[in-house]
Amino acid sequence: MKWISPRQLNKLGMLNMNRRNVGYIGKYNDRRAYPLVDNKLKTKLIAAEYEVTTPRLLQVITQQHEISHFRERADLLEGFAIKPAKGSGGKGILVILRREGDHYIKASGTAITVGALERHLSNILAGLYSLGGAPDVAIVEDLIQSAPSLSKYSFQGVPDIRIVVFQGYPVMAMLRLATKASDGKANLHQGAVGVGLDIATGRGLNAVQYNRPVLLHPDNGLALENLIIEEWETMLLMASRCYEATGLGYMGVDLVVDAQQGPLLLELNARPGLAIQIANGRGLMPRLQKVEALRKPHYSPEKRVKYAMAEFGYL
Repeated sequence: MKWISPRQLNKLGMLNMNRRNVGYIGKYNDRRAYPLVDNKLKTKLIAAEYEVTTPRLLQVITQQHEISHFRERADLLEGFAIKPAKGSGGKGILVILRREGDHYIKASGTAITVGALERHLSNILAGLYSLGGAPDVAIVEDLIQSAPSLSKYSFQGVPDIRIVVFQGYPVMAMLRLATKASDGKANLHQGAVGVGLDIATGRGLNAVQYNRPVLLHPDNGLALENLIIEEWETMLLMASRCYEATGLGYMGVDLVVDAQQGPLLLELNARPGLAIQIANGRGLMPRLQKVEALRKPHYSPEKRVKYAMAEFGYL
């Protein structure tokens, strides 16, 4: 294993955690906006006002006594996703693909009972997955059917795209692919694959799993450099609009491409991680500094996206 010094990382333009926290999150993010992005339900409502589409909301469960009604509604659903409104890092998200008799089939292929679903809902309300362990709300959303061009690269779970947006400019992006190790979830910390994406074209550039380079998906063997994201410019535009929606200067925007509805917003993150740099094989600092140096910022999402595609592309 080769180690690299902090000085070398700085020369490569890598953004470290301290600089991210102080120089970007602390400087450009108004803490009054955090409750908006830390709550998936609030995010859905505000996103709709700025023409950013989200998965269809099926049910909101706020109290323990409402869980008993979930069983009745679940019987009518073919597939759905249960999420804690204030969850982070993918914790507490349970994706159900279909019913088979009295059992529900998870994205990983595991069968669970309705009793297990109800216990999961109870844990969400108790704050087991929320930031700080505060009492939470459970939301049930329509099941996302990933576009075939992307779903073939992922192991069972839905691939998602993380775009880092700075002052409204999409500056770096990656695709997260579920694996068997990640239990069908597109979460890098749990073993998903991260693929760096060219801002100009949406093409795959570089891929990592557990912060180590990979060329092929570990479960299906597909080459990751060949993939390309459909409706890429639309996704960049959606991400840019989230700046007006929230007022956050530095954030992560997570999207998916649904087979029927096209690009959808999953959630926003006011404290996006730094692994996106490893997936891209590039540091964020040069791009952030370039936006900071603009004498005349672009005031429309469309112009910011055009600028980002021209300035931050690889090809």
